[in-house]
Amino acid sequence: MQKAAIEKNNEAIAAQLAPVGRETVQDRVYSELRRALIGGLFEPSQVLTIRGLADALVTSTMPVREALGRLITEKALEALPNRSVRVPPITLDRLDDLLRARILIEGEAIALAAAHMGPRQIATIETILAEWDEMRALKHKKDVDREVTLNQSFHFEIYRSCGSAVLIPMIESLWLQSGPCIRVAIYAFSEAGEVDTAQYHRRIVEALATQDARTAREALAADISRPFTFLRDKLQFAAGKDQA
Repeated sequence: MQKAAIEKNNEAIAAQLAPVGRETVQDRVYSELRRALIGGLFEPSQVLTIRGLADALVTSTMPVREALGRLITEKALEALPNRSVRVPPITLDRLDDLLRARILIEGEAIALAAAHMGPRQIATIETILAEWDEMRALKHKKDVDREVTLNQSFHFEIYRSCGSAVLIPMIESLWLQSGPCIRVAIYAFSEAGEVDTAQYHRRIVEALATQDARTAREALAADISRPFTFLRDKLQFAAGKDQA
């Protein structure tokens, strides 16, 4: 009698709850692909297949297909005629467009954050810079994954202090689209022996510590512009060689 009552109660509860298993898998697949794009795991122009991604993520094709659809809508990926997708290629127009948008949106976020960041938040981003210095001091092979992670942590720790729930998703979308380009730039900097990005971050920290919104915005613009300008110069140089 008691067992029947329990089963009846469970059935009543189940009737009020929506199944979450399939949705959970979709969300996890989307989150992992999103993380990979922001981190630059995929290269510009790289073609991705639903089957290949499903095998890599150890899941079925349906959650992968739906996650890719969301990322295509967000302009992080492009649909191809053969049911595959690709990471958008690097072009001069795309670089200029992304750079403009990032300076505009992220510049506003950091200007707002300058008025809200207290000693605790400043200490947090200083800790991230200390980790960066420690990584750079090691004589091992350049750890691009770690550098990408620290760079993202540094920026978003600041942006979360801006007080705007609207700006953060916009910034995340821009990072989704520019992640593959930034990773290419990091490798290019390494090959060219370019100056460490941390010096640009230190200027940002100095401005935020004094709540200098204007200087923080200018320092951020210089930091964001650096990889885009580097890639733009490389593309122009390559185009000139092809025409020669």
